[in-house]
Amino acid sequence: MSPSAYTDITYEVSDRIATITLNRPAARNGYTIRMADELGAAFDEADRDEQVRVVVLTGAGGDFSVGADLSQGGFDFDAEKGPDPEWQEPAGRCSKRVFEMNKPVIAAIRGAAIGGGVTITLSADYRLASTDARFGFVFVRRGIYPEGASAWFLPRLVGMGTAMDWMISGRVFGAEEAHRAGLVHRLHEPDELLDKAYELARELIETTAPVSVAVTRQLLYRMAAADSPYPVHQVDSKLIGGLSSNPDAVEGVLSFLQKRPPEFKLRVPEDVPAYLPWVAEK
Repeated sequence: MSPSAYTDITYEVSDRIATITLNRPAARNGYTIRMADELGAAFDEADRDEQVRVVVLTGAGGDFSVGADLSQGGFDFDAEKGPDPEWQEPAGRCSKRVFEMNKPVIAAIRGAAIGGGVTITLSADYRLASTDARFGFVFVRRGIYPEGASAWFLPRLVGMGTAMDWMISGRVFGAEEAHRAGLVHRLHEPDELLDKAYELARELIETTAPVSVAVTRQLLYRMAAADSPYPVHQVDSKLIGGLSSNPDAVEGVLSFLQKRPPEFKLRVPEDVPAYLPWVAEK
């Protein structure tokens, strides 16, 4: 899908930052099947594009997203026949694609982030929010169920007790509570939010190595839930054992000693080690 064909989002690249914007402000960026498909295509494009180092995900207008747009009808399957076994619910199509990214994703959240409007951000590396942001895992108040793999992501971010509170009550809560619990990394005034997201993106671009970021990101997601440290250390040992032939490692040390900005040469995805478990299984 070409970015020029998008209707529910926009996609722009500037200064090595891809900005993906939920773009249905009149509907408060209500989440649709088409939006889910376009988000998947946009994250695919950002991951493929060697010029893109960081992705910023945001929403047009005063809200990030109020969740599923119920006025848009049902799901993309026959309601009488039901979905086929391979069907995937729309929010999870986005959250899983973000989970698989080789590049960091910064979610800049202003206003309401409700239901699918918050679950699609849980796999982002950073969630920056405006002071007027509001969050809600409101599924039980609609007689439905959590989606976006949020029952996996949320307890890992805020702990089981807080996840239970938010999901079992379905209550809406503010930015300060989200920040205290660890759902949100940083709070900013609404008119500063996007600038702060780009400031963080530029810092990552200027100071970090793309392959190192890609590997580290997936190490955390894929290995943190291992039953013991032993399988993680096996992967660590292969990675560290290859540093003598890793030009980015050499450059990282030299640039530090010479007190200059680093110029990392390795690129994703082609230079990500093929022996890593999550790469080999593809």
